[in-house]
Amino acid sequence: MNGLVSLVGAGPGDPDLLTVAAVRRLADADVVFHDALVAPEVLTLAPHALRVSVGKRAGRPSARQESIDRLLIRAARRGRRVVRLKGGDPFVFGRGGEEALALAAAGVPFEVIPGISSAVAAPALAGIPVTHRGLSSAFTVVSGHAEHAYGPILSALPPNQLTLVVLMGLASRAALAALLLSRGWAASTPAAISFAASTPDASSWVGRLDELGDVPLDADAPGTIVIGAVVSLARRLDTRRPQVTTEPEVEKRHASR
Repeated sequence: MNGLVSLVGAGPGDPDLLTVAAVRRLADADVVFHDALVAPEVLTLAPHALRVSVGKRAGRPSARQESIDRLLIRAARRGRRVVRLKGGDPFVFGRGGEEALALAAAGVPFEVIPGISSAVAAPALAGIPVTHRGLSSAFTVVSGHAEHAYGPILSALPPNQLTLVVLMGLASRAALAALLLSRGWAASTPAAISFAASTPDASSWVGRLDELGDVPLDADAPGTIVIGAVVSLARRLDTRRPQVTTEPEVEKRHASR
């Protein structure tokens, strides 16, 4: 007897940003296979479920995708209500499509419950709209962990004509900035990093494109990079907490306190 696998987006981290459908599936789940960055508070919404971490973190041992697929199929074939809980949205750099194909090939019933992607949530929570009339009418989202993947895309973008959002790109921030500068992006292009968006540890850095590679980082801090004119709105629209910034006038203001 087959159960059901729900591919659920956990959003950017804050449990309040889960969809109603996601909360219901967690409450009914028999087993939850979750990503590494899913907040513990979200997992408490599955009080009766066996919780299994299958997350992937850069540079650390992690479960192979084929193994995760087999776990989902096996649990469903035992009649379990299975939740595959992913940060953000399952189909945005989450390998949700691969898992859906594996489930379909195995004849296992599944559904997709979208989540809020950090591609839009992280900038928004830092006071940065990815589009804004007069500043940007489009945005592009890339994964920054592999240059062979993002390189051709960034090389083809018109300089300073849209908003660029980079997920999983903190380790590549210097190379990303150098590539954009070599393709004609202005050194003064506003840039930002939103760290741990929607969590109690949230913070952001705001500066220029040519400074992006020198931003000090906590090795474990997740972050989303945003590059483009819309970043200039961050100081006025971020209502959550002060930003770390390299803008001279802000440095002077802090020094006078």
